[in-house]
Order: sequence, then structure tokens, then C-alpha cells
Amino acid sequence: MPEFSYKARRRSGELVEGVLQGADRSAAVAQIERLGLFPVAVDTSRGGPAPAKARARADIASLLPPAIRAHLQRQRKPGLQEMATFTQQLANLLQAGMPLSSALNSMTYLQTKGISSDVSRQLKQEVSEGRSLSDAMSRQPRVFSDLYVNMVRAGEQSGALVDVLRRMAEHFDRFAQVQSKFTSALVYPIIVFFAGVGLIVFFLWFVLPRFMSLFGQIGFTQLPLATLILIDISNAFTHWWWLMGLVLLTLIVLFKRFQASDIGRQKIDEWKMKLPVFGKIIRLNLYGQFARTLCTLLGNGVPVLTALKITEQVIPNSVIKAAAVKTREAVTDGKTLAQPLAASRVFPQLMVDLVRIGEETGKVPDALNNVAETYENELAISLRVMTNLIEPALIVAISLGVGFVLVAVLSAMFRMVSNIGSSMGGG
Repeated sequence: MPEFSYKARRRSGELVEGVLQGADRSAAVAQIERLGLFPVAVDTSRGGPAPAKARARADIASLLPPAIRAHLQRQRKPGLQEMATFTQQLANLLQAGMPLSSALNSMTYLQTKGISSDVSRQLKQEVSEGRSLSDAMSRQPRVFSDLYVNMVRAGEQSGALVDVLRRMAEHFDRFAQVQSKFTSALVYPIIVFFAGVGLIVFFLWFVLPRFMSLFGQIGFTQLPLATLILIDISNAFTHWWWLMGLVLLTLIVLFKRFQASDIGRQKIDEWKMKLPVFGKIIRLNLYGQFARTLCTLLGNGVPVLTALKITEQVIPNSVIKAAAVKTREAVTDGKTLAQPLAASRVFPQLMVDLVRIGEETGKVPDALNNVAETYENELAISLRVMTNLIEPALIVAISLGVGFVLVAVLSAMFRMVSNIGSSMGGG
């Protein structure tokens, strides 16, 4: 079957390039349109620019030492949005009626940021050798998590692989949106904080010593209290910075070692969940993540014990993880899902009640979906409130710090000028 190189645009206007197989040019155009793209140019592929670039990269890579070549070829763990894009592309190809091996072959040409084409190439090779897609994916754990592999396996067994892939894409997209909200909520406060701290350090380290040198040359020693305090702080930064750095490094090392232990990780995760403002946000995110993951697995036919086991591995908080372990053990002993969730005293009563109702009606995935949406919506509101609180608080704190520095310097200058004027008047 001939290959066609194409240029097309996404709905967002982004230009993409790739190569695909088709019976003729019309079939290739139809295939591109089924991918949700708008064709710009479709030509017969004759080893054009893209293959030439690939060959050139392979030739250059072959000249590198084996250790460096292996490091460069190592697939980093892709992000949530990258997994969503990859999954959606594969679902689109299968929905278009392409056989799995052909779809994976096309995936090697579709550029997915963060996921190497070698991933799709390896999947195609193993599927062609007779392995199932889930088994092939399980051999690449850095890219495909247990959650992903079990979802795909459930889709293969139920004959609804395309639907499962679409739900997985939505799953990753939702988590990417939550992650993006976290990042965007913290970007501005972090910029303000570091800008303010940088300005204060600049005054203490560079500006203030020059003023002190000027005061010394003039012989002015009657400094205000604020100026004396600022001088002590500046001297500490100037002469004892290495000791401060050493103390800070020691504290970081001790914290990392404590965090690496089981008890330390448990205590830190408990402390995070009890923080005054951030604790609520962390709890809402964890509850939503737990419910969303479990909902996605159960909704796609994964057995409840397997779903709980995978959820344990996905949740990053050791407190929630321990509660999930006890829940799985209780369900193994024949209890309902709501009973151990309530007994753990970790999950809120609303979640327990909704899960109990879902068990009574036989719609646990729907109940968990309601739980996830409830906490995701509440998380979005809490993030906005936190941002609205942090921004003015940071601005006030930084303004007070910068204002103190300016008052300390200017008050000394005004007193110096006043003393010089008094001396000249008395003369």
C-alpha cells in the first residue's frame, strides 16, 4: 500500500505533518479528515524530508558511544496531556476502521509531544508477533502505567477498546486540567515572592553597604534604630552567607532523609492535609483523584479488587494509600466498599454516602463520577479563593519588607542631612 506524506491543520490552527498509508490520494485525504484534521497538502511519499531527517538522526546516533546513545534513547515519563493526546490519536485511528497493527504503524508518524515514535514502533512489532496490545504496553512501564494497561486489557476483553481509549483520553485530560489549574494558581504568587525577595536581597547585599561606606567617609555615626537593624541583617548576609547556606543544605538533607522513611512520609502527608489554607486544596485534589481513578477503572469493567489495587499505586499520598489498602482488604473479606471507606475516617462523609447509595442502586461508577465532579468543582473554587487571598497577602508582605528597607536607608540620610545642616548653621 502506498504511503502519503501530508500537511494538515488541527482545529486550533496548529500545523502538523506526518506519513500514512492509503489505497490512493483520496483515501489518504479521507483518513486525515477522520483524524479530525484539515488537509493542506497530501503527496506521495518518496523518502522526502521527514524520512531523510529520521535517517540523518539515526546515522548521527550510531556514531555516539553506546552509553550516551542509550541515555538519549531512554523514554522519559510522559505528562498527562501527552498521554491524553497519544490515546486520543490511537482511538481516532481505530475508530476510522484501521486494523490495530496499521494504526500503530501510523502512530509512528503522528508526532505526539513527549512520546517517542519508538514506543509505537515497539508496540506494532509486538502486536504483529501475536501479543495483545495490553501485554505489549505492559512491557513499557515507564510510558504505560498499570492503570493504563488494565484499562486496555478490559477494553480488549469486552470488545470496546475504542470506547475505553476515549474514556482514558478524557481521564488524562481531566487530570491535566486540574494540574494546570494548580500551576496557573501558583505562578503569579511565586513570581511576586521571588521578585520581592530578590529586591530585598539586592538592597541588603549591594545598595546598603555603599550607603554605609558613604556614612563612614562623612563620619556620621548617629544612625536610627531601623538602620542599625538593617545593617546587622546586611552584615549577616554579607559575611555569614556560607553558614546560612550550610544550615539550609543540612536541613534539606535531613528533611529528604526523613521523607524517604515510611514514618516520615506518613507524617509529612498528614501534615500537608492539615495545613490551614493549602490543606483543604490538597484534600480535595486527593479525594477527586481517588474517586476519578476508581470510577474510570470500574466503569470499564476492571474488577473491584484490581481497581482498588491500581488506585493504591496511583494515589501519591500515603494516608489515602493506606486507607485504600485497608478498603481492599475489607472488600476481600466480603464487606461493601462504603463500610471500610467510612471506617478509615479519612474520606469525607459525603463520599461515603454517595458510594453507599451507588452500591444500593448498583451504580457505583456513576456515584464515584458524581463524587469526582463534586470535589473537582470545589477544588476549582478553592484554588480561585486561595489565589485571591495569597496575591494581596504576598504583595502586602513584600511591600512591608521593601518599605522597611527604604525607611531605614532614607531615615539615615535625612538625619545625616539634618546634622550637616545644623553643623553648618552653628558654624
